Amino acid sequence: MPAKIYRPAKTAMQSGKAKTNLWVLEYDQERPRVIDSVTGYTGSGDMRQQLKLMFETRELAEAYAKRENIEYRVVEPKEATRKTVSYTDNFKYTRTQPWTH
Repeated sequence: MPAKIYRPAKTAMQSGKAKTNLWVLEYDQERPRVIDSVTGYTGSGDMRQQLKLMFETRELAEAYAKRENIEYRVVEPKEATRKTVSYTDNFKYTRTQPWTH
């Protein structure tokens, strides 16, 4: 069963960068999910889909996948681009858009 190795991004509800430095090995979905006709809940018979293995480095995650003969793909992390914004820029004389209340 194939798996993916990735580094999770910071969630929108998170102000810090906790748990974003760990690498995660997560199995892909093997069987489609089914909807229970009685309760309406979604379920699956695929137990490996519930596993999330966390590793300190990418190399450790890849070594584990190779040792256990797991097909894997690595998803490279996207680094956030930060632009510096100053409060005083709102009141510049050379502002491109007019300032309104």
